[in-house]
Amino acid sequence: MSVLDLVRRLPEPAVVRRVSRALAVLDLVLNEDETTRCYQFDARWSDTEEAALMRDGSGNEYSIVFSPDGVFAYGFDHESPISPYMHQMTTWPGLLDGVPAVFHAQRDDKAFWDEVPRATVCFWRTTEDTGWRCGPVQNVEADGADWLFELVADGRPEAYLTFAEEYYERALELEAIRHVYALMPLTEYVVTSLNPRRQLRDLKEGIAEIGYPRS
Repeated sequence: MSVLDLVRRLPEPAVVRRVSRALAVLDLVLNEDETTRCYQFDARWSDTEEAALMRDGSGNEYSIVFSPDGVFAYGFDHESPISPYMHQMTTWPGLLDGVPAVFHAQRDDKAFWDEVPRATVCFWRTTEDTGWRCGPVQNVEADGADWLFELVADGRPEAYLTFAEEYYERALELEAIRHVYALMPLTEYVVTSLNPRRQLRDLKEGIAEIGYPRS
């Protein structure tokens, strides 16, 4: 699956945003070390924006920025043959073609750049669009879109359960994950059933940063 397939598979923006927030909360609960969490959500990215971020610690990452104009996303697979680091620091032809003017600030945000954007995947959706869009890229089967955005594209708690049990190497309760995916306020039971070493009071600051609902 390349970005051309991904834009046909992604759910509606509201679902992408909800799942992204849930992924960040689940990582917050499951991983006490904030420096090694994969998924984050910054509800205060700017005065008007929120951002879902993924960093796997091995050089792979993505960013999904939610603004009043819509959603703009970058993904970067550092081993992809279309990486700018393999092409004299130039982005793959067509990758950024057609980005609407309303997303130029997100496209050019230096948080996602070195000399050029750290990107092998790029897609967007304005509030006026009826579907997700990407540039006219070709020969991008190995752009990383399939695995970078798998959990967001799938949207099911079961997909996260499979990922997390392998990543954290322990069994987890599906009902607790479903609770978080539904953005229901956390309870002490949900927190401790996911991670007995965590308590609800430990998560107050992180929950506020993510903008997750509180009771």
